[in-house]
Amino acid sequence: MKIIIAGAGIGGLAAALCLHEKGFEVQIFEAVNTLQPLGVGINVMPHASGVLFGVGLGDALDEMAIRTRAIEYRTRFGHLIQSDPRCVEAGFEYPQYSIHRGELQFLLLDTVRTRLGEDAVITGKAVAGFTQDDDRVHVSFADGSSCDGDLLIGADGFRSKVREQLHPGEGPAHYEGTMMWRGANVQAPFADGRTMFIAGDHDVKFVCYPISGRAARKGEALINWVAEIRHDNPRAAEEADWTREAERDFISEYFGFRMPDIDIPTLLKNTQKITQYPMIDRDPLPWWTKERVTLLGDAAHPMYPMGANGASQAILDGRALADALAERPGPQGLLAYEALRRPITTNVVLNNRKSGPERVLDIAAARVKGPEDRIEDLISAAELEEVAASYRQIAGFVKKAV
Repeated sequence: MKIIIAGAGIGGLAAALCLHEKGFEVQIFEAVNTLQPLGVGINVMPHASGVLFGVGLGDALDEMAIRTRAIEYRTRFGHLIQSDPRCVEAGFEYPQYSIHRGELQFLLLDTVRTRLGEDAVITGKAVAGFTQDDDRVHVSFADGSSCDGDLLIGADGFRSKVREQLHPGEGPAHYEGTMMWRGANVQAPFADGRTMFIAGDHDVKFVCYPISGRAARKGEALINWVAEIRHDNPRAAEEADWTREAERDFISEYFGFRMPDIDIPTLLKNTQKITQYPMIDRDPLPWWTKERVTLLGDAAHPMYPMGANGASQAILDGRALADALAERPGPQGLLAYEALRRPITTNVVLNNRKSGPERVLDIAAARVKGPEDRIEDLISAAELEEVAASYRQIAGFVKKAV
């Protein structure tokens, strides 16, 4: 059985490794002519890092990434609202990793080429459309060439051509009004060098975490950050370009942020390259699969980056797809994969629209009015843990049973 994957992003490459492990022939076609390690930081949650450990990449992740100790939620005044542990010491079977997106993609890419062959990933092949019959799927590319296979997996991202053909006329992306600025800068570590924090409130928020194991071993930190500001008159989502370099006038929104372990305005001013992108997703689909074709990752369930969970859900898709096809090769396996993953990811998409685990920031902002206020006097630990535990359950990363 030959499986064609459209897209050599994190989801498509992880799926290829899982499918190869099950004995399938896999061919990946990528739209860009030359793959580059683009982007900034992402997180791999404990359940998704378990998938990567399962295909033999645990040591490589420890070499290049940071094992995240916890996610801290803070007020703009620096109060610690809640610390949500994400490490094996806290009871998870696998660690959470914070890592540069491009490094993770190229780790997966190099592993695919080593195990499946150098020609397993063909670049410069943008999918234009497909046709299928009872036996095969025929994929057409924008350059006029084509390829036949037994199954087609659309892992071609937010602007997926495979999704567009399956669901024509879907309409524009969903945009709730938040603009994101992103960057990364090398400097001295903050906190214990393994902490991720999210500070602020519903309208002005700051996400910050180290992403480089190599920098840490030199006594430094490559600090990834995301500044999120809600606008009353947002730019249209159709204009989104995640490589668009940004102006720096947003930095003034963070002059009032006071963290005990890092100077946010200085971090922003020292960052050489800053990109700008609106926070967008799409409405959950009623179905992903049509006979020999299905969707995976951002093509299937693009989501707001609440809970830092998008890449993890794409990796989990790949594992579930391979397992389902190993049990039921062919269209029935695709339906089994969708039956498992679509309800889960739909819940994550919808929960992220309600701020996901970051809802604790809204709770705190409504009660904490100044630096002298005490969190423990205003919010109970049980109320905060209810939010965190609910999201862990929805997203699927739960602690080991004792």
